[in-house]
Amino acid sequence: MTDPCIAFIGGGNMASALIGGLRRAGRPAASILVVEPVEAQRERLREGFGVQAQPAADERLAAAATVVWAVKPQLFADAAPPCAPHVGRALQVSVMAGVHSAAIARASGSAQVVRSMPNTPALIGRGIAGLFARAEVSAAQRTEVEALFAPTGATLWVAREGDLDAVTALSGSGPAYVFYLLEALMQAAAEMGLPPEQGKRLALATLEGATALAAASPETPATLRGQVTSKGGTTHAALSVLDAAGVKASFVRALKAAQARSRELGAQFGT
Repeated sequence: MTDPCIAFIGGGNMASALIGGLRRAGRPAASILVVEPVEAQRERLREGFGVQAQPAADERLAAAATVVWAVKPQLFADAAPPCAPHVGRALQVSVMAGVHSAAIARASGSAQVVRSMPNTPALIGRGIAGLFARAEVSAAQRTEVEALFAPTGATLWVAREGDLDAVTALSGSGPAYVFYLLEALMQAAAEMGLPPEQGKRLALATLEGATALAAASPETPATLRGQVTSKGGTTHAALSVLDAAGVKASFVRALKAAQARSRELGAQFGT
């Protein structure tokens, strides 16, 4: 194994996205070790990326300069003890929702902890990950974490760990809101008589184009919306229905509910 190496505890979708990005960026397969108890997933990792994958933690983890915790939050308490004797000197990077950095520091024996909240577009290199670093994390280590996530999309550092609850509600859960809107647009298209494939194509292109315009324009979303909306026109008719139903206020309440649930999960998994 080349040194330094990166070890992943858990080899699911997000770990696979990060490993794939590292391999595309040129990191040698021999420098990546994965602990994954499910045999079928270990085989996928070996075949897809050529990395080392083993069913349980052992002394080989001691070669890791960075350990990425990618297990489900409810499994962390059981996954950490076999790893702890070997990873106390490494930088700990978590992609687990809700597990606080203090809990990771205690369980791993390392105070050098970065928590992240990525989202599923990372699977195609179009994600964004919110990042929080404990004070013990150096500037060089922050740069290493940015390099780890770079192939999966953008990164955004937050100053307070509690802000990750808002990041979770906005971008972590955010793809589901977009898919929800996509479902509605496609359903409306079908009910208005368009063939399903045409409705999907129009809806996807509209969402992609509108977000690209918002990203490229110096105008606010409200101004851009106003540029499409003529009083008495078709857009005005549609937005009047949405306003009457309180859709914007409902979205704000929904995100605050997701933020509150993220806090609850943090309390549940320990601080």
